[in-house]
Amino acid sequence: MRIQRILAGAGAGLLFGLGLALSGMMDPARVIGFLDVGRLVGAGVWDPTLGFVMGGALLVTLPGFALMRRRGAPLLADRFEWPSRRDIDRRLLLGAVLFGAGWGLVGFCPGPALAALSSGLAPVFIFVAAMVAGFLLFRLLAGGK
Repeated sequence: MRIQRILAGAGAGLLFGLGLALSGMMDPARVIGFLDVGRLVGAGVWDPTLGFVMGGALLVTLPGFALMRRRGAPLLADRFEWPSRRDIDRRLLLGAVLFGAGWGLVGFCPGPALAALSSGLAPVFIFVAAMVAGFLLFRLLAGGK
């Protein structure tokens, strides 16, 4: 069963990376062009591509979640791992703000950054190294949580 999980994860990752590449979402300028709300009021050309990519993802994800909720268990695990917490606390808000600020400043979030490593460009490697350093720093400060 372990090899099937690894292959399923690798396949999902490759499919995700291919989707990012085909949609142009590995290009930080595209993401920044969408997030730059100043462009909406005439200060440049706004790029709606990310909105279409997110909409397309929702069209696939929502029916997928509905089908998953009807199943007793996933194919490659004993049970589904649904979130148990529903509250919004300070840590969640701070994490969301940091994620959004980093995404808006640099144009990368973790998935596209890892996929963009295939470009071989030095700024991508620098970003991923900084991202991993941030993960490790958090783990150190949060006591392994």
